[in-house]
Amino acid sequence: MLGPAAAEALPGGIDPAQRDAVAHTTAAALVRGAREAEDPAVIDRLVRLVETEGLDAVAALWADSPATSLPGALWRLYVLREWVRRDAGTVSLRYRLGLDAAPAGGGPAGPTVSEVVAGLGAGPGPEEVGRLADAVLSGVFAGELDVALDRAGSFCRILARGAAHDADAREAADADAAVRMTRGASALQRTAEELEHAAALWRGGLLE
Repeated sequence: MLGPAAAEALPGGIDPAQRDAVAHTTAAALVRGAREAEDPAVIDRLVRLVETEGLDAVAALWADSPATSLPGALWRLYVLREWVRRDAGTVSLRYRLGLDAAPAGGGPAGPTVSEVVAGLGAGPGPEEVGRLADAVLSGVFAGELDVALDRAGSFCRILARGAAHDADAREAADADAAVRMTRGASALQRTAEELEHAAALWRGGLLE
């Protein structure tokens, strides 16, 4: 996950209070504007915002925002989509490993709650996870925002489980890689919890 350092690189810097105001204003404007426009072309452009503007530009706007805010939630969704876009093969592999490592009650005996909410079938490939990432962001701008956040959270939970499983499998052969994967799994789990919390805040009218 890319950190918020890009904002500090802006010429002259920005006052933290002003940066926070800009973050909230732009996030609210994007979500509100897309919902009012109801234009598929606008939604498509917003989904592909990082591809056209660059991740650093989006980071400069939102990366400093807390997870309990709308800009913070949007930042996490855009970073997740960008990871999928750049490395869909790895993401789909981790997802499949996460399904295989499902706790009791999942797998062949029935899907887990996370699998149902994420909405991906068994054994998705790179194209399927890419479509999910696009669908999640589309849901932010043209659907139920809390549902989109919950889907992303469940997706991250399964990826975290897959990363942890991969780390365990690699530990004997490459301890350093296993440590990195374990840290990545922890970060994904934390992101899942943050997105699910943001969904709950939105339902309560508290996500701003």
